[in-house]
Parts: sequence; C-alpha cells; structure tokens
Amino acid sequence: MNMLKKEIVDQVSSDLTLQKQDVALAVDIILDSMAQALTNGRRVELRGFGSFSTRSRKSRQTKNPRTGKIMDIGMRKTVHFTMSKSLKDALISGKE
Repeated sequence: MNMLKKEIVDQVSSDLTLQKQDVALAVDIILDSMAQALTNGRRVELRGFGSFSTRSRKSRQTKNPRTGKIMDIGMRKTVHFTMSKSLKDALISGKE
C-alpha cells in the first residue's frame, strides 16, 4: 500500500500537535530543496534513511511494442536511491 504526502503531513501534524498547513508547507519546502539539489547534480543524504543521487542512462534503441518501429531514446538522467544500513536492517528484521 502506498503512503501519500497527505498521510505524512497528517502523521507529523498529529505527533507534533502542529497545524496541518504548517507541516504541509515544511514538507513542500523539504521536497523542493531536495529536487533543486538533485537538479544541480548534488547528492541528498538523509542519515538513517538513505541517499538520493542522479545517474545518467546511455542513449539506446528500442522497439515500440505497438507499432514495431525502432525508436532512439536519448541520454537521460534518473534518480537513484540507496537505503541506509539501519533502514535495510529494519526491513530485513521486519521492525519499523
């Protein structure tokens, strides 16, 4: 099951007894800062959670499954996530 940004806002607002609109603004600022850093080629590290970085994918050719036509896909950047050791251990042991 997916966790939505709204659910994160609700949880933090409840835990800290803050207004939802203030928490939503803080979450938006955090996500915007992360996106800006990744756009600038910087790595984002959240200790105890993991790190986000960008990677380049080479250009390649593929076949359109609908038409069978060969298509060229240019070089592009993707976001890569590496989980922290503590998160990995928690997932393996089933603890939160």
